[in-house]
Amino acid sequence: MKVSDLVQSGDWKGEKHVPVIEAPETVKAGDAFEVKVSVGKEIPHPNTTEHHIRWIQLFFKPEGAKFPYEVGKVSFEVHGESVEGANQGPVHTEPFGVFKVKAGKGGTLVALSYCNIHGLWESSLELKVE
Repeated sequence: MKVSDLVQSGDWKGEKHVPVIEAPETVKAGDAFEVKVSVGKEIPHPNTTEHHIRWIQLFFKPEGAKFPYEVGKVSFEVHGESVEGANQGPVHTEPFGVFKVKAGKGGTLVALSYCNIHGLWESSLELKVE
């Protein structure tokens, strides 16, 4: 079995588990820009003790490169758990992260997210660099 056999994808507008990547379509080489990654943009994902997004990871695969580079990972550690019981806690984290990135050449941004019930999900976005 390969990791790719375990990863699911889909259209984030119709599937609440798919990570959404928001970034400029074109950026200037060497200039910093923001990449926002979230889960549940169109259809909210539950954020409960029993069902939640545990983390989102962002990669960049430059044009012509064999391997991707890990840009970063955002972990979501609190989902309403409490000593009083599930979903009784005073705080929840939302599956959303922002990365400040500089790119020297174009390529593909790839996001991976992990739902504690429904597993791994991916999406990608092409990035042009001038």
